[in-house]
Amino acid sequence: MRWYLTGVVVSGFGTTAMWLVSGIWVKSLTGSDGLAALTSFALWAPALLGPLLGTLADRVRRRPLLIALDLAMAAVLPLLLWVTSADRVWLLFAVLVLYGAQGAVHDAAEQALLATGSAKDRLGSVNGWRMTANESVKLIAPLAAAGLFARYGGGPVALLDAASFALAAGAFAAMRIGEERQAPAARERGAWRRETAEGVRLLAASPVLRPLVATGAFTMLLAGVNGAVVYAVVDGLGRPPAYAGVLYAMQGAGSVLAGLTAGPLLRRMPERLFAAAALALFAAAAGLRALPFDAAALAASAGIGLGLPWVLVAAMTAVQREAPAEAVGRIAATANTVLFVPNAVALALGAALVTAVDVRLLLPALTLAGLAWAGVTATGPRPRARTAAGTP
Repeated sequence: MRWYLTGVVVSGFGTTAMWLVSGIWVKSLTGSDGLAALTSFALWAPALLGPLLGTLADRVRRRPLLIALDLAMAAVLPLLLWVTSADRVWLLFAVLVLYGAQGAVHDAAEQALLATGSAKDRLGSVNGWRMTANESVKLIAPLAAAGLFARYGGGPVALLDAASFALAAGAFAAMRIGEERQAPAARERGAWRRETAEGVRLLAASPVLRPLVATGAFTMLLAGVNGAVVYAVVDGLGRPPAYAGVLYAMQGAGSVLAGLTAGPLLRRMPERLFAAAALALFAAAAGLRALPFDAAALAASAGIGLGLPWVLVAAMTAVQREAPAEAVGRIAATANTVLFVPNAVALALGAALVTAVDVRLLLPALTLAGLAWAGVTATGPRPRARTAAGTP
């Protein structure tokens, strides 16, 4: 597990750096805010094909797949050294789309590998550690990437990211984890499409996974609206826009704590109740941001940082525990698509709402919606027995 977390940290550092710099890079070359914003969409867009891409993780052995994916990105990223003028920005966008597709497959393979190679009672802790590792690098990588870009440009950041992928491949190669050989993949026409559809069906049919993933998706919808109003919140505090960085830092600190505590909490309470409590915490913290006080805003950011990751860890752990071993990859990828697509939609929705509705009304409304959904999740009907997804 040490080598796995090492791979998560180094690749997460490079990914966070590249995510930040890509928009700055496009803006500096083209002067266009619209094109700069499209970099995030290019990274996110392949998630729409998550169920299809995740099927690959169920057709081959997962650890070799992770190594191959990381080495492939390490080989592709140096091409960005050629992006030195506005007429070459298309190459950056092409690489970002590949980056997003690689990430969708990689995440599905990671979750499948952990599900089949870790004890079921440790999955909550492992997912929490993974969350902590990812959030910890987000406290450092943006500053390092911005400084490197300001001094040397985007090329060195791309090389740093390529090196991080190479190191991650080495870390995954050093892992010692039990993994059964996959059954030979069906080669007849339509097999891939049929397997993808089966992953979607298994998720939709599971009485355990369906409400948890739905709760996660609704939470991410609220999170998108909440994220879109951050600068309105800063304005309400009478602070300059840069103060948003302080709020994000507090949220990051809360997320690190969330990762450390998720495992112990999941061992003491059912995933569904844990997700409901986490959503309630997130919703209450979002409403607290409507108060025009620094202390309230900082406490709210920490509460958001705690609640939001807990919901995601609960859903992720449930998928790994409940999904059949031969279908974890495609079910995990389908769940990720359901979880994160609403966030992207809500970012656009929130941008429109914040111009039309006062945040002192919008944020309390968000709180009421979140608390209502949390109540339904906590008190809803529960399955009579824990079974594999889709199994009677």
